[in-house]
Amino acid sequence: QVQLVESGGGLVQAGGSLRLSCAASGRTFSRYAMGWFRQAPEKEREFVAAISWRGDLTSYADSVKGRFTISRDNPKNTVYLLMDSLKPEDTAVYYCASGVRVAGTERAYDYWGQGTQVTVSS
Repeated sequence: QVQLVESGGGLVQAGGSLRLSCAASGRTFSRYAMGWFRQAPEKEREFVAAISWRGDLTSYADSVKGRFTISRDNPKNTVYLLMDSLKPEDTAVYYCASGVRVAGTERAYDYWGQGTQVTVSS
């Protein structure tokens, strides 16, 4: 049973920072790419960032490039999303996902977490 558990969400003022974590279990974490997606109210879920299994390849949505950083710690089976210079439009539920390759599309990922809420106040 693969499990992905996100944590680190919360309420932050615009311009602030948060670091999300996603702890994985149930599969060999280091063999899989990991991604972060988000879904704002009344909007479709969208790609945020992804990282290869070795951590040597990353991909970001244009809306977060230069502000967010994805990283992973394979011995700890954890992937992180450091979010700086947060904006109100970053408010969403953030999901981590596990897949076979770095991709910006949901269909590339076969396991998903339950999500963590991030709220950015203006």
